[in-house]
Amino acid sequence: MLLDPNHLSALSSILRHGSFEAAAAELSVTPSAISQRIKALEDRVGAALINRGTPCTGTPAGLRIAQHAEDIGLLEAKLARELTLNQATGPVRVRVAVPADVLATWFIDAMAKVDGLLFDLVVDDQDHSAEWLRRGEVSAAITVGGQLVSGCDATSLGALRYVATASPEFIEKWFAKGVDEHTLASAPCLTFNRKDRLQKAWIAEQTGQAVSPPSHFLPSPQGFVDAAIAGMGWGMNPVGLAQRALDDGRLRPLVQNAPLDVPLTWQVGRVLSAALAPLTSAVRQAARAALLPPCSEQSSF
Repeated sequence: MLLDPNHLSALSSILRHGSFEAAAAELSVTPSAISQRIKALEDRVGAALINRGTPCTGTPAGLRIAQHAEDIGLLEAKLARELTLNQATGPVRVRVAVPADVLATWFIDAMAKVDGLLFDLVVDDQDHSAEWLRRGEVSAAITVGGQLVSGCDATSLGALRYVATASPEFIEKWFAKGVDEHTLASAPCLTFNRKDRLQKAWIAEQTGQAVSPPSHFLPSPQGFVDAAIAGMGWGMNPVGLAQRALDDGRLRPLVQNAPLDVPLTWQVGRVLSAALAPLTSAVRQAARAALLPPCSEQSSF
């Protein structure tokens, strides 16, 4: 199916900015022209692509087509570089799913090493970033090891180390009798969102029991650290974010020498692997500096 590039750019712009008016301003056309392009595109594919509202959002079909348009842009930019057709080609956009803790600890270092890309990051819980890639709504993703997506090239990056931490006062109040399934069932914990299973995974590893502690929901990696320091609860914090507070005593591990190591994988749609090779190289370099070493290097699925 051949789709008009002008129609595709209108769709992508609406989804980026959330309105027909903002898309019109970006593309230097009238809102009426944007509306006509979307109507023509919807007629062409035979499906609604935009949920009209404030902001406008994409239907499943709209999101998939918008991602297809961005993938085409990546491939065309690569071809132009290889053929030196246009040395002044502007940056192209790449959509990547990244767990919040990865973004907060090391992924910005990878992005900063790559020229010619505009990043559109989808930030989600680490257990769910693979779903964005599986649905075709992103070009690449950092996923938890083992969640391999068909049709993608996968590179093992290493493991992000987490430590169950809390303030000394919190530990004295809630864990004076030790850390076991009984005290863990009563002590408030910090949870990133309702998809976050890290705390329960650590409890199961330490106690062998399935425990559901009372939880604060706090979707901010740095907020996690700050809330733990403030004594709101205990939580699984990446060592890279919590190390300073551990060093100066504002945080303490609930159990000594009991980390939770979460393996991470970089996955790229195979058709885009060559176009995104510089980003893959930068991701691997940044991961080597921040993560525990990987068990293996690379495979395809």
